Amino acid sequence: MRSEQEMMQLFLSIAQQDQRIRLVGMEGSRTNQNVPKDRYQDYDISYIVTDMDAFTKSEDWLDVFGKRVIMQKPEAMSLFPPQMEWFSFLMILEDGIKIDLSIIPIKLLSNYLSSDRLLTILLDKDGLVEHPPVPTDEDYWIKKPSAAFFDDCCNEFWFVATYVAKGLCRDEILFASFHIEQIVRVQLLQMLSWQVGAVHGYQFSVGKNYKYIRKYLSDDQWSLLMQTYRLDSIDNCWQALDAAFVLFREAAQAVSNELHYQYPDYDENVTKHLEQMKLNSTK
Repeated sequence: MRSEQEMMQLFLSIAQQDQRIRLVGMEGSRTNQNVPKDRYQDYDISYIVTDMDAFTKSEDWLDVFGKRVIMQKPEAMSLFPPQMEWFSFLMILEDGIKIDLSIIPIKLLSNYLSSDRLLTILLDKDGLVEHPPVPTDEDYWIKKPSAAFFDDCCNEFWFVATYVAKGLCRDEILFASFHIEQIVRVQLLQMLSWQVGAVHGYQFSVGKNYKYIRKYLSDDQWSLLMQTYRLDSIDNCWQALDAAFVLFREAAQAVSNELHYQYPDYDENVTKHLEQMKLNSTK
């Protein structure tokens, strides 16, 4: 695998040799000093150009990056209707490097600069950016919840838990597991992140999709969280739901105590209701 230095030199040399590329930016984890460096990080690179068609009508110019295992062009796919006027080439190369390369018309430079605070300028041929951005992951820090947000999270968790139980009572494992995956665990992870913030403060991020949250959880909490991913049988789904209840209740009560918010009493009501549903389903 080529080194970061080699790849950065390649990105810049391409831009320096092509007059249609006026500015080069980089976004994502490689601009974030709080993210551990490793070989699996993507290169999120943007070329700000004067002629979009020159870069989008043919893929031949991309061969300079190396032989591709696979490439995706989201803006050219029916599955992902384009949201902006720029164009992306997402490439995985044979040596394991992944490049997310965006081609952006120069008229949208201001849109690009405001699109992500984890952004740095690598090359600006014309001095177009008077005040180059300083990358920060502040937008991704744990956000202290308001009382309303806290209550909504509790309500969504406990309300949708009844959907899971209904699916399990009907032996509809796909229905049940969907609601665990897409809603119940989402609210659980949100509450766990708020608990982390209540203990450690709110000036840091637990990472995209909570990928760094493990370092802030106890071994028991992590074990329970992992149980919520075992959804391959009705029994395991019930156990996953029970584990989620224990974790959520503990985290929510910790947050409510720290922030002086009221923890809702429907926890007890829903728990009893679901216990009765489970009992009736086995008769």
